[in-house]
Amino acid sequence: MTVALTAAVVLLGIGWWLHHDVYRQSAQIAQDQAQAPLLALADQLRQGVIPSPRSAVPYEVVATGRSAPVASGGGMNAFPPGSRHVFPEPPASSTPIDDPDAGFGYVSYELRVPERSDAVRGFDLGGGTYPVLTTDVWAGELTREQRAGLGLSPDATMRVYVVVLPHTAEAITANIGFLLLRAGLAGLLLISAVTYFTVRIALRPVEAIRTATASVTAGDPRERVTVPATGHEITALATTINTTLQRLDEAAAQQRRFVADAAHELRSPLTALLTSLEVALAYPERTDWPAAVDTAARQTRRLQNLAEDLLLLARLDAPTPAMDSGSIDLAALARRLVEQGVPPDGPVTLTAHTTAPAYVHGSPGDHERLLRNLIDNAARHATSRVRVTVRNQPEHVELSVHDDGPGIPAEESERIFERFVRLDEARARGHGGTGLGLPIARELAHRHRGSLALVPSEAGACFRLRIPRVAPGRPDADDLRRDRPDGARTAGRPAPDSPAR
Repeated sequence: MTVALTAAVVLLGIGWWLHHDVYRQSAQIAQDQAQAPLLALADQLRQGVIPSPRSAVPYEVVATGRSAPVASGGGMNAFPPGSRHVFPEPPASSTPIDDPDAGFGYVSYELRVPERSDAVRGFDLGGGTYPVLTTDVWAGELTREQRAGLGLSPDATMRVYVVVLPHTAEAITANIGFLLLRAGLAGLLLISAVTYFTVRIALRPVEAIRTATASVTAGDPRERVTVPATGHEITALATTINTTLQRLDEAAAQQRRFVADAAHELRSPLTALLTSLEVALAYPERTDWPAAVDTAARQTRRLQNLAEDLLLLARLDAPTPAMDSGSIDLAALARRLVEQGVPPDGPVTLTAHTTAPAYVHGSPGDHERLLRNLIDNAARHATSRVRVTVRNQPEHVELSVHDDGPGIPAEESERIFERFVRLDEARARGHGGTGLGLPIARELAHRHRGSLALVPSEAGACFRLRIPRVAPGRPDADDLRRDRPDGARTAGRPAPDSPAR
């Protein structure tokens, strides 16, 4: 519909322009063709001959001092009664007219009759205005007998008026307009039909894509659209939709795995807790109640930590940017966490190597959680020593956590950052954790426009954290001790679970 309306407007504009241009050109041709009869009439008058009333064009000859025309013809009597049949008479002239045809041309009619009448003027004839060509003949050029025959004085001037009738131009324009109307209607129908079928054919792949996409459901996003081999924009659209569906399929599969892993991780401490309580209730007289309560408390804390980790991951998965709450001294935070140590489950020595304050933007709780996960993960797998190093780089702060444990194979350097991933030698949950510590640490790093990666090391494993460096805004390290946002771990609380290697 829009194409048809646009084509109609364009064709209408072109037709209007052609109509007016054809009329203008036809009128100009008629005026040019009227010049020859005008000059022929002037030559007859110079020879003292009164022109014949039978002429190809309407004409009238008027002279100075005469109220009636000298001659007229060519259909001048065809105008309705009351029309202006006698044109304005020219002024008298006592000298010959210099080259009366030199200034022959076309101008608009003026009410004031000029001295030279070699122009096209418009006169009201029978209710219409027509262009008129004129030229002058001086009576002094004639002999006395010729002047007497025409009834002219020696200083009289004769003016020849030739009326240019627009009938031919109007007829041509009418015919051209009718042809343009028919051609325009035919062209409009043709353009509409071609556009309709072309669009229908071009949109068939789009309809197929729409049908295939409509069949995709949240439970089964494995449907794919057919990519047409046309190489134009529809091919790019189909490829993009397939890529999007692939990402949705991968996200759905990842969500299913995450839910299954979370359910599995929650079932283990719940089973242990329920078994301990059922045994204690079945044999109350033989139950070591302090040990049973301690087991229940330990499993409950494990459930609490796992629930908090899952809630934190849900918050990190939300597409909201991290809120900067000021500048944090990462070096002071690392020293404080090293001084707090780790749970006393092994002879591991923690050391911090910092040279100067290292300020970054972000939430104190998020940065503390990130560093604590890295340090606890390294302490869990270290043989005897964990070293934390903080350096200021030109554009970022670099923090390294290096342990002297068994290390991580290079092919597993990215898989350890997946959720609920524990390597084979650390399957025991009492040692390996839930597999959420390192994924949480990387998500926190990305949320603060940083990066976390496992870098090659000669012995053990080395994790390198890079976060953009900022100017100090709150350099007092005591502020970090006073800030306890939601989700931050206190000094006496057990460390979060992190992936084992």
